[in-house]
Amino acid sequence: MKDHEGRWPEEKFRQLRQQADPDIDKVVAEYLAAQPADRGPLELVKAMIEELARAKREARPPASGIFEAIDFARDLPEWGDDKVLLATGQAVFADYGLYQSAALFCKCLPMAYVEVSSAKVLAGVSNLATHSLTRRVAETGQMLVDVMGLKATDTLAPGGPGNTTAIGLRILHSFVRALVNERYADHWETGRFGPPVNQELLLATIFDFSVVTWEALDSMGVVLTEEQRAAHLYTWSVFGHLMGVEACRDGPLTLDDIEPVSERLGRLYESSDEGRRLMARLLEEMEEFMYLGWRKLPRSLVHWVFRDAAYGADRVPELLGVPKPAWWCTALFTVARAAHRRARLAGPVDGVIRWLVRKAGRHIVVALIDRHSDGQAAFRIPEELARAWRIKQSSRAVKTRSIRRNVRQKLRAPAQGLKGLRT
Repeated sequence: MKDHEGRWPEEKFRQLRQQADPDIDKVVAEYLAAQPADRGPLELVKAMIEELARAKREARPPASGIFEAIDFARDLPEWGDDKVLLATGQAVFADYGLYQSAALFCKCLPMAYVEVSSAKVLAGVSNLATHSLTRRVAETGQMLVDVMGLKATDTLAPGGPGNTTAIGLRILHSFVRALVNERYADHWETGRFGPPVNQELLLATIFDFSVVTWEALDSMGVVLTEEQRAAHLYTWSVFGHLMGVEACRDGPLTLDDIEPVSERLGRLYESSDEGRRLMARLLEEMEEFMYLGWRKLPRSLVHWVFRDAAYGADRVPELLGVPKPAWWCTALFTVARAAHRRARLAGPVDGVIRWLVRKAGRHIVVALIDRHSDGQAAFRIPEELARAWRIKQSSRAVKTRSIRRNVRQKLRAPAQGLKGLRT
């Protein structure tokens, strides 16, 4: 019998798709019922985003009654306090953070956009709650830092930033389900999509931040050991347990789960207007922060990391309408593939690609800092990482980069205008 039909039968995925998070949804429903008439799900989503950002900046627990109401969900599982595994898993980010930043934008987020119900929720709720399709991206990047970027194995323990982030996301997901039910109940295809942010999608999210990231790193020339992968997946499983992921309720995901789960999740890939719009906005945001001559690097990397991807994921750039890569990237990647047929040439070419990816990752982190370093959900990275990645986060540095970016935009404007005339 295949493992697909053992631990991961098709029926289990159908059940996960139709399952939300009943323990938390019950508490949230009672909380919403007790609120004044002008404090519906949308207002609470906004308030929760703001309070989570404030609490993490001030290193304190969130000052929200809903957090106290779900205090039962904060403890680590019995299997989730292996400090050696947590430290090894977190080190994957500490050691390869810029590559993972590039992977987040170029592969993990597109994988979310190519699942129709995820794209509909992300596009709709982002517009309603923050009026910004990329604000959610900053929040996702901050989550990655909170869970993996602090070199502190107690970050997931009660009171730690990773724990706060996980519980906050669990509550936010419940608010989102209530919001979709309030605003879009007549148009939401529950039979097809299941409830918003259902358990199948939560499992896919854990895979995006672990397995999909490793695949992207492989494409970038960074190959993790089996020990690193197992520890990284363990750490995300602990986070998943705190976030209410059913697949992580009784134990961590293991390397044996990768193939059967990846194959099952591969059937979710589909094009949608929302997914294409999210991808276009993401590329626009990334490419705005690239140096002159490098604007098309992000779209080129998207094509690169999805080439030869398994389980149908190689179709993702096409499904999301990602524009063609830059000619020079196409040439470089063609050379790289040819070089791998001759081992002595592969090393130098891979080195160039890793350098490009690090540059792209650094620009992506700078973009999040410069666009989202204050306001509703501030994005900040620990000073230790900022020094290692040579990124300045001061107001003066942000302003200086803004001036340079405005100059680049003015220089690019004539070329964009000519392109518009040609089309």
